[in-house]
Amino acid sequence: MPVPHDIAAETELWDTFAESAFKEDAEPTFCWTQYAGHGPGPELLGNPRKVLELGCGTGRALAFLAGRGVEGHGVDLSPVMVKKISERWAGTGATFDCGEALEWLAGCDTTYDAVYSIFGAAWFTDPSRLFPLVRRRLAPGGVFVFSQPPAIPGAYGPQGMYKGGFAGKAMFTYRYSYRPAVWERHLTRAGFATAEARTLDAPKVGHIGTLVVRATA
Repeated sequence: MPVPHDIAAETELWDTFAESAFKEDAEPTFCWTQYAGHGPGPELLGNPRKVLELGCGTGRALAFLAGRGVEGHGVDLSPVMVKKISERWAGTGATFDCGEALEWLAGCDTTYDAVYSIFGAAWFTDPSRLFPLVRRRLAPGGVFVFSQPPAIPGAYGPQGMYKGGFAGKAMFTYRYSYRPAVWERHLTRAGFATAEARTLDAPKVGHIGTLVVRATA
């Protein structure tokens, strides 16, 4: 049974996040993991001419790609964040929209060579609804890549997550966690030709790794 996402409440949550996460002096960077300089880079996207980032956050990854001549577009739920990154990265050529991923994709008619999400919308959106929409927006042979923390053993499916601590106003969202093989099944059922999900170890033994998933249209 689908969980009851409250988009207005989640928007407020991500607006609050934007106030603390965005830094005016941040530089463009591209990293799939939560550890700077660790793991693969943008080569997982192939050599795209046009990309879409779902849940683009601070916009640093798109700014990095734009600096390499890639036409990049980002979508984020937070109007506060979108305003900040539109101003910060105005000279890079990257563009940004404010919107909820499912609604935005449903109304989109643009085709992309690559769609990706780094600890972004792919973590917080029902894959049974998101993945078919992503598949429709990919050019033949295009790729969909996303990363996020791996599932905690035994805790699968939608997981409620409070933000901002456990006191005060109840601000929460849902994230989606599955074993790698289940992610692969979600993708092939959505029409992707290939799908590979794996957990990349952290740079330090015993620390949290990173789930990296790549599918081709």
